[in-house]
Amino acid sequence: MSATRYAYLGPEGTFTEVALRTLPEAATRELVPMLSVPAALDAVRNGEAAAALVPIENSVEGGITATLDELAGGEPLMIYREVLLSITFALLVRPGTKLSDIKTVTAHPAAQPQVRKWMAEHLPGALWESAASNADGARLVQEGRYDAAFAGEFAAATYGLEPLVTEIHDAENAQTRFVLVGRPARPSAPTGADKTSVVIWLADDHPGALLELLQEFAVRGVNLMLIQSRPTGEGIGNYCFAVDAEGHIADRRVGEALMGLKRISPKVRFLGSYPRAGVSPDEVRPLRAGTSDAAFTEASDWLARSQDGRI
Repeated sequence: MSATRYAYLGPEGTFTEVALRTLPEAATRELVPMLSVPAALDAVRNGEAAAALVPIENSVEGGITATLDELAGGEPLMIYREVLLSITFALLVRPGTKLSDIKTVTAHPAAQPQVRKWMAEHLPGALWESAASNADGARLVQEGRYDAAFAGEFAAATYGLEPLVTEIHDAENAQTRFVLVGRPARPSAPTGADKTSVVIWLADDHPGALLELLQEFAVRGVNLMLIQSRPTGEGIGNYCFAVDAEGHIADRRVGEALMGLKRISPKVRFLGSYPRAGVSPDEVRPLRAGTSDAAFTEASDWLARSQDGRI
């Protein structure tokens, strides 16, 4: 395995590259662009890279399905870090292009919900075509296949384009969340401001099936930050659920919730426990009464005493 290489969703000039370069260790790694999320993750699976940074969620559209599906299937991988990046788009064009010249536009599918209203107002007749990434869309404009691309303004110079319009976004303060993914290993130690990600499969489709899964978190005071259903590919009505929960697998409440899920679910895939981006332990909401590690230990000791007749 190449311990000095980090893969990312490319080509050069993507928001993913910008997010990756915010990590201190990126300065000492060879950063390798890949043309798709599956290609970036497969580079980790086959040993071409030690880790890969890929987008997993944005604040406008929710989960990035390509990433969720790749993490749910195939050889297991684990999340070790997350990065939050504020997102605003520029409309990149070949030099000399005017707004009235634009008949076709392209970008990554996740960009469309973030610029839909702007397009309806300023480019109502333009045809949208999806690209593998926003930077790849810029490359396609450079090659003359499309008239314009929504991408980061920073990508313009890389592809010989001009930012015709900047600061494009339908939602203020839009962010995309990226995760650094590697091969499975022991999670880093708890920080007090952590997140745990899992994928859970339903045993069968019956009334209350999802509620049964959620109750494993609720009764232990574990707050959920994301839950998204994804088809398993095994027929209509067969779903798994990608879940992000507050806390670390080493926390008693989280560990016991995961054990509870394993008892009632045919398959649970642990995707990692890792520090939350931009959150300090002081900013984490107080635990509900009876859900701290100390409370779980006290309850366990009480049970042991009761079993021994030491009431």
